[in-house]
Amino acid sequence: MKTSKYLEDLNIKTLSELNDELVAAKKELFNLRFQNATNQLDNTSRIKDVRKNIARIQTVISEKAKASN
Repeated sequence: MKTSKYLEDLNIKTLSELNDELVAAKKELFNLRFQNATNQLDNTSRIKDVRKNIARIQTVISEKAKASN
């Protein structure tokens, strides 16, 4: 399954890599919302996918933070 592979990739990454990916995902979400507001977005389900990926990244970051304490 695509999601489990993505989670495996996230668990391998370091905290700094995860933070970089989080920033990139938030920028992508901003751009998608902007395109949606100007009626340029064809695939609106991509917004939902990016939001879920942001939540996944944040979850892995918090798990790693708890594990390091």
